[in-house]
Amino acid sequence: MAIGLIIIGDEIMSGKRSDQHFPNVVQILKERGLQLDWARYLGDDPDRIVSVLKESFATPDIVFCCGGIGSTPDDHTRRCVSIAVGKPLELHPEAKIKIVERIAETAKDPNHIDYDSPDNIRRLQMGEYPSGSKILPNPVNRIPGFSYGTHYFVPGFPQMAKAMIEWALDTYHQSLFHRTEYAEKSVVVYGAVEAKMTPLMEKIEGLFPAIRVFSLPHMGNTRLSNYVELGVKGHPEKLDEAFSMLVAGLDEIGAKYQLGDK
Repeated sequence: MAIGLIIIGDEIMSGKRSDQHFPNVVQILKERGLQLDWARYLGDDPDRIVSVLKESFATPDIVFCCGGIGSTPDDHTRRCVSIAVGKPLELHPEAKIKIVERIAETAKDPNHIDYDSPDNIRRLQMGEYPSGSKILPNPVNRIPGFSYGTHYFVPGFPQMAKAMIEWALDTYHQSLFHRTEYAEKSVVVYGAVEAKMTPLMEKIEGLFPAIRVFSLPHMGNTRLSNYVELGVKGHPEKLDEAFSMLVAGLDEIGAKYQLGDK
């Protein structure tokens, strides 16, 4: 079971807003001993959203989808999920209660509320999910998100999405927390050409199936400010042995490197 992230919104694709969902989700998962396996960014194109959702629903993955669950014309996610799973939209009874509570909280005169007004009807539409969905509580403004299977749909507002994703993980997936032991070690190699280190990296991955080698180049303004963070990551049992081989290999090719922080 992989963990995926779908981020929806023309404002993200155009650069009008900077995405905060990706770093938030990475951190949320890291705190629980999990990691993100894939991510997709989509604009407000219903056909493309449906296509991507059909693809992800065909997997057993845990998927978090941020954005597009409001009630304005550019909010397509709820309808797209309905099409992708082949289930009709219906007003969820628990969502209705939460939305009515929110309407009462924000009403100018709580004693005279027209729940049939166009504005309130649109608000209630935010509680329409594909049949069989569950609600995701929203601690910020009560308007819930929803889940269908192991897919979780949250608002595009990062402060709401973060709390709701944490709740979904803590409620439904605690059994996955910290199940995989993981560690990493790295060195900073100065003036290195990655091609010269590639055979060493391939050798280590071939000898240690539970270990992956990573190479993260940094391009500075001068030769001295160029460096590569080269390291190994994976199961702690074999990490030290793989790291020792990495350092020995760097010595063999005469690489200049520094252990620890840059």
